[in-house]
Amino acid sequence: MKIITADYVLTMNSALECIKDGAILIDGAYIQQVGTLQEIQQQYPHVEVTQYAKSLLMPGLINTHCHSGLLRGTAEGLPVWDWLQQFIDPMHGVLTPHDAKIASYLCYAEALLSGTTTVVDMWRYMDGSAEAAEELGIRAVLVPYVAEHPDHHYFETLNSNEKLLQKWHQAAQGRIQVWVGLEHLFYAEEKALARIQKLCNEYQTGFHTHSNESQFDVEENIRRYGMRPIQTLEHLGMFDVPRALLAHCVWTDAAEIEILKHYNVGVAHNPISNMKLASGAAPIMQMLQQGIAVGLGTDGEKENNNLDMFEEMKTASLLAKFSGLDAAALDAWSVCQMATSMGAKALGMQHQIGSLEAGKLADLIAIDIATPRMTPLIDQGRLFNLHSNLVHAVQGQDVHMTMVNGQTVVENRKLLNADLQALIEQVNLAAPQLFKRRDEWMSEQGGVTINELQR
Repeated sequence: MKIITADYVLTMNSALECIKDGAILIDGAYIQQVGTLQEIQQQYPHVEVTQYAKSLLMPGLINTHCHSGLLRGTAEGLPVWDWLQQFIDPMHGVLTPHDAKIASYLCYAEALLSGTTTVVDMWRYMDGSAEAAEELGIRAVLVPYVAEHPDHHYFETLNSNEKLLQKWHQAAQGRIQVWVGLEHLFYAEEKALARIQKLCNEYQTGFHTHSNESQFDVEENIRRYGMRPIQTLEHLGMFDVPRALLAHCVWTDAAEIEILKHYNVGVAHNPISNMKLASGAAPIMQMLQQGIAVGLGTDGEKENNNLDMFEEMKTASLLAKFSGLDAAALDAWSVCQMATSMGAKALGMQHQIGSLEAGKLADLIAIDIATPRMTPLIDQGRLFNLHSNLVHAVQGQDVHMTMVNGQTVVENRKLLNADLQALIEQVNLAAPQLFKRRDEWMSEQGGVTINELQR
């Protein structure tokens, strides 16, 4: 057993309890008790105490939609479907297992260093991603980038998805889950959709895909299927699985929101990506009013261009206020929930993670409160501002300790289980070769090269 303590413990429990001079008793991977340091020490006087001075402890952040990648800062200036065709699909056509693996290592390192303890990663060659998650200590939901369509033959397949399920699902002391993935409904023939449902139910796991991301997405879906995307997914039985999570859901109407509510579908809201790709502002307030579990996601490093969930929290709040012309929209407590407890609910993991409570897994972070960004800090009364500072001021660099499954994986802002600089150097060596192969691939396909696009 061990006790960790800090100036504040923000539990994110149902009462949104914040404990001054708080402490957490941890036994192995689990939280045994949360309270004041005084009361826990009275009960366990001989247990070692680790104090995080001038700090706040809170649940680790949950990134409900991400893509590992190597394209940061090189896939710019296009709307989503053009962006996919010109930048992303050609990358998948030439990606190697080594590229994919080192991308996951670096992205998971970035996530842990900025306070994310759980990431839903849709990526390629995910044996390497699983190895990265296992070694670095992050909690990962691995979702292969599946396409089952002759026009998209350079993605993962349901066969490779099932192999990953067999090898890695519930591995690393349960930190690794494998879900069934689909890049997009357009990337699959209908016979594949039945197998997706079969795999989800056979392995009792989740299904994750992109939906309603752009106006084109909706218009093209109506042309192909005669109905809107979420209506199509319902019609094809894609919600008849243990858990479904949809990324984006920007262009959803009231009828589709009702479907999400009926099937208890989680939504991954990606405000920065949706703004950068000019996709639009998702109707998050309407979803929350209907009781839909909406989590936050950074999306990939190429469409964000970082994995700082604190930045995502601030942007989510500001976008809701701006798009609705309502300064009260998406208040700080709601955003904190989206990044923690509600994000866990969107994944069907609310009984395991998302809040600091007895019986839950010890996934938590320590944030430096002795910074200008957290000053002034008012811890009581009507001006209580700790939650507002977390959403609107804190940055990922303010996280100085990250713990997953009761194991410290970041201490004093240092990654403990890998050499960060070595990971950076590996990516810097591999990326130029990936870009070169992508240009060659584009030329062979009769398209323009990326260099020509960016002139």
